[in-house]
Amino acid sequence: MHILSGPTDTMSDIAEAVDLKQTAGDIVILSAADSDLNCLVRANLKTDPTSPSLRLANLTKLSHNLSVDIYCEQMICSAKLVIIRVIGGVSYWEYGLEQIRNKVTQVGARLAVVPGDDKIDTQLMSYSNISIDAVDRIWAYFINGGVDNAFNLIKYASYLLGCEASWKEPAPLLQAGLYWPLLQYPRLEELKEYWVGSNKIALITFYRALVTSGNLKPIDFLIKRLLEQGINPLPVYVSSLKDQHSDEFIKQLTERLDVSVVLNTTAFAVSSAENPAKAGPFRNTDCPVFQLILSSSEKNTWLASPTGLSPRDIAMNVALPEVDGRLISRAVSFKSSAEYDRKTQCSVVTYEPVSDRISFVVNLIKSWIKLRDIPTDKKHLAIILSNYPNKDSRIGNGVGLDTPASAVSILKALKKRGYLIQELPQTGGSLMKMVKKGPTNNIYESDQKESDATFSLKDYEIFFKMLPKKVQLEINEKWGAPIKDPFVKGEHFVLPIYVLGNVVLGIQPARGYNINPKETYHDPALVPPHGYLAFYMWLKKSFKCEAIIHLGKHGNLEWLPGKSIALSETCYPEAILGGLPNIYPFIVNDPGEGTQAKRRSEAVIIDHLVPPLTRAESYGPMIQLESLIDEYYQAFQVDPSRMPILEKEILEIAEQCNLLKDSGLEDDEIPGERLKRLDSYICDLKDLQIRDGLHVFGKTPKGKLLDNLLLALVRIPRGENEVSQNSILRTLVSDLKLGDFDPLDMEPADEWTGARPKILSNLFENKIWRTCDDTLERLEFLALELVSGRYDPKENFPETSKVLEELKNNIKQKLISSGEAEISGVLDALEGKFVSPGPSGAPSRGRPDVLPTGRNFYSVDTRTIPTPTAWKLGWKAAGLVIDRFRQENGEWPRNLLLSAWGTANMRTGGDDIAQVLALLGVCPEWEPMSGRVTGFKIIPYTALGRPRVDVTLRISGFFRDAFPYQVDLIDRAIQRVAGLDEPEKFNPLAALATAEKMNLSTSGAGPEIAFRRSTARIFGSKPGAYGAGLQTLIDEGIWETQEDFATAYLKWGSFVYGSNLEGVTEEELFRSRLSKVQVVLHNQDNREHDILDSDDYYQFHGGAVAAVHQFSGVQPTVYHGDHSRPFAPKIRKLEEELARVVRGRAVNPKWIAGVMRHGYKGAFEIAATVDYLFAFAATSGCVADHHFDAVYEAYVENEEVQNFLKKENIDAFNDIIKRLIEAQQRELWKPNRNSIGAQLVKHLEKYDLSS
Repeated sequence: MHILSGPTDTMSDIAEAVDLKQTAGDIVILSAADSDLNCLVRANLKTDPTSPSLRLANLTKLSHNLSVDIYCEQMICSAKLVIIRVIGGVSYWEYGLEQIRNKVTQVGARLAVVPGDDKIDTQLMSYSNISIDAVDRIWAYFINGGVDNAFNLIKYASYLLGCEASWKEPAPLLQAGLYWPLLQYPRLEELKEYWVGSNKIALITFYRALVTSGNLKPIDFLIKRLLEQGINPLPVYVSSLKDQHSDEFIKQLTERLDVSVVLNTTAFAVSSAENPAKAGPFRNTDCPVFQLILSSSEKNTWLASPTGLSPRDIAMNVALPEVDGRLISRAVSFKSSAEYDRKTQCSVVTYEPVSDRISFVVNLIKSWIKLRDIPTDKKHLAIILSNYPNKDSRIGNGVGLDTPASAVSILKALKKRGYLIQELPQTGGSLMKMVKKGPTNNIYESDQKESDATFSLKDYEIFFKMLPKKVQLEINEKWGAPIKDPFVKGEHFVLPIYVLGNVVLGIQPARGYNINPKETYHDPALVPPHGYLAFYMWLKKSFKCEAIIHLGKHGNLEWLPGKSIALSETCYPEAILGGLPNIYPFIVNDPGEGTQAKRRSEAVIIDHLVPPLTRAESYGPMIQLESLIDEYYQAFQVDPSRMPILEKEILEIAEQCNLLKDSGLEDDEIPGERLKRLDSYICDLKDLQIRDGLHVFGKTPKGKLLDNLLLALVRIPRGENEVSQNSILRTLVSDLKLGDFDPLDMEPADEWTGARPKILSNLFENKIWRTCDDTLERLEFLALELVSGRYDPKENFPETSKVLEELKNNIKQKLISSGEAEISGVLDALEGKFVSPGPSGAPSRGRPDVLPTGRNFYSVDTRTIPTPTAWKLGWKAAGLVIDRFRQENGEWPRNLLLSAWGTANMRTGGDDIAQVLALLGVCPEWEPMSGRVTGFKIIPYTALGRPRVDVTLRISGFFRDAFPYQVDLIDRAIQRVAGLDEPEKFNPLAALATAEKMNLSTSGAGPEIAFRRSTARIFGSKPGAYGAGLQTLIDEGIWETQEDFATAYLKWGSFVYGSNLEGVTEEELFRSRLSKVQVVLHNQDNREHDILDSDDYYQFHGGAVAAVHQFSGVQPTVYHGDHSRPFAPKIRKLEEELARVVRGRAVNPKWIAGVMRHGYKGAFEIAATVDYLFAFAATSGCVADHHFDAVYEAYVENEEVQNFLKKENIDAFNDIIKRLIEAQQRELWKPNRNSIGAQLVKHLEKYDLSS
């Protein structure tokens, strides 16, 4: 779309305006680098008292535009020479550069502007008004660094002002070198004198600027602590890891020495998301590389912050280093501005180390070094299966993963490698039988079972008292004395752990038991019980575990209370895991929740494939209906008299199987149109992408499963630059000359009027070719034949051949190698080796670059979100929501609630964020070269063509943690829109904010508080907490009415976020926002899963519906956004989407057959589907009776499926029966036959008798 030009709101406007309160000086030097300023302070002490006066300031303190204006009036107007060093180009401080240039021009002062690194930036340097030679010389002083160069910079600046000053040219310093406290330019031999024999070597890398500025306390402390722990430090300073000299220096050093671990403190990454395979300076080490964070915040800020790090630190010291495969450890130092230099009127910033954080990191790396040395037959490992909800039917939760079979796959690989494993289960089924013989999280039966692992209360209390006092108090206050824990039997904890030699298999404990429903409302930061701690204590203290494998997405450890990142000793993931190496097989399409594990439990992710994918296709009565509809249209030409008879038969069958309801057909529609819509609906269902079974870790799909998955990977475009990246369906259209037909975005029931090539006609000789979907079906079949190699394209398909060549030479090879790579990734990690990084995302959404799996995936550079691509989708999707609401309701939507998840926005580049901005009528602005988001522009309502929408955003806990910059961006946009002087009908947000502000002011609130409260629109969980609060209510059945869900949703989500708001409790404000919502929207970005695959969908989407209904008194319009094809988003009502998933996947014999190949876990998947359908019915009221009928028929009445469930996972069968009975009792389901209720009870009685 075209946006009219206008002023840009930069993100710097969000910062607080400050007055540095300096007095005028002759020379003013501004830099964002503390090392520059520290060197200049020290150098200035050596200058003559008669020298021109010098003022220094960190330009990050001038990020607010008002701060710049104040500084210009107080300082720049009196300066004779201004020198500015900017990191990141013009866009990072454009307002400041413009204003200072204008001011120096006005007063006749001189100006030099230089880059913050050694890369020339002509745009930035063009702001200078002195000679290019002078600018280059000033730049060189900064690049080379150090006090001597800073001294000569000051002397040269004086010279430029006409003073008599002798100065020297910039003196080059070493780009990289060895360091040791109190030694100047030490040689390796000198370092070795401080080492202890053959102890393991830890390479430490840090910026040269720390040496030149003398800011080395954290490095010195780290060296000291490593020596104390018997590790030989190898400290190396570098100008940058990207610098060629630094790279070569480290390369040569690591060729001579056997480095066991790397501790890196430099920011950014050597690689990039676009070029992830670039070799870095540590390429010779093959060992873990840990990222140690020298935080830009002060320690007190960190201690008080639930986030832990600033957005800038998260980007520079976390997200980008992850691209290089570094493991995020801790913030080991914080800035201190305790020293103030009166001469330059500038604070001297130093890095102050934190003892316990450095100790934690040293203990962590010791554990990883140990993995390299212990023989495999002596190594003790644990494989942990997650279990939620806490039912015996749902052990081994792992999205898209056959977790029991995957555990067996890993165990077999370990045994083959030499690990001591006894009584190895041969199948997933035998593994689960073994597991269920012992205790599980089922507290009602576990006390009757014996365990391989017990932990005495006496030993537990010894170790418990070693925990931080705060942790002890919180756990005892919540759960009482350890002896009260339900897993204590006599004097011991009985733990769900099964010993298989030197490897144990454990069921991860639950976060709580017997939870009072009222407490769940008020306790979003639930601390774990004693049994949880005893489980991990036993592994570490009794079993002497050297590493843990948490198998599958995802467990609960990384979601325990504490800081989002840069954890402290009182954060529960640290208190419990304590630096034990954590290897985490995780589905490749979930960067967000995997990133949570990386950042909060130091996990090495070993990503794995998505499940095999396939088309849903037709089954049952839909096949009959398709045939009858074809016959109906044939009769139009052959025998029109038969058309009414056929139409009646079609509609009767469709009504009998409730397709008329699900397709939204109205009784008064034109007859032909009703059949066309029915035809379109059936086509849409059969074209739906669903899963065909589950992935087994370490195994690549074969045969038909492989072919269908490969086709899914090339079905949609994977780029725009090459023909080989195009959709195979679109290239077939081009090769077969089918005109402008788009097989990925068409109306399926539209009549096909294009060409009918012989090759397509011959594919289905006995089937009519009538509609666009008939064409698509033929193209799909041909594509599958081509992908599988069963059909030779020869010379007939020039464009498609390029896609097939790319598939054969690249995508297929990577896919096939993934299984072996997954096992190798685990084995390498367990041996303390480096696991290569790789991108993450949904491979079937145009992301085959995530292959091969088996890598330590990373997420995104959050500074670039939302991306321009996401903005295009967000703009289009916003328009579709607005248009559909207006079409259905006859008015523009005024108030909308959108849920936004961190994972989805990482996968998509910020689709949800872009959609929020589009609904508000705001366009993001990007820095052209880097693609970083710098601010936004308000689209005039006259250009928008429709009213703005007042958006309330309910963000997930991980969104809050990962996207603090975007939270501020959206909040700032909301504030700006709320302040616009526009007619109410075009800007309902401004009208409501103005009215609320007036009411608050009348009630005594100050102007600032009134404005912030009236514009607060972003809500989420309590800082340090996650979720929406509904899961326990559903799982434990501790709810009575929809009001309970509304209350939980309100309590858990009533923490407001935005600029200068970090989780302030605003329950009544959130209630007020919810009471005004007309539209509830949640988006789904890929079809590798659906809304009946996860509790998060019903918690956020269903919970929002329940809350809006409760607090507004009206059932809102509920939409589901389908963004699985970014170029063609679809908006459906939630009830429509639920119907599609029930028919297309849940009761589809093809899907059921797929999960039945996976025994226990397949039955788990079926039971989970019933749970989530029930939960949507309870929370949203959007599930129809006939959907429950269909589930009952498919899972209970079908004898083959029933027998499968009973044989492989009887607990799953029982859960299904209980859930269906509960649905009837709570009047969520009225079965189509009165006898069903009695039959369900009979099934339950049979189960109870058999157990």
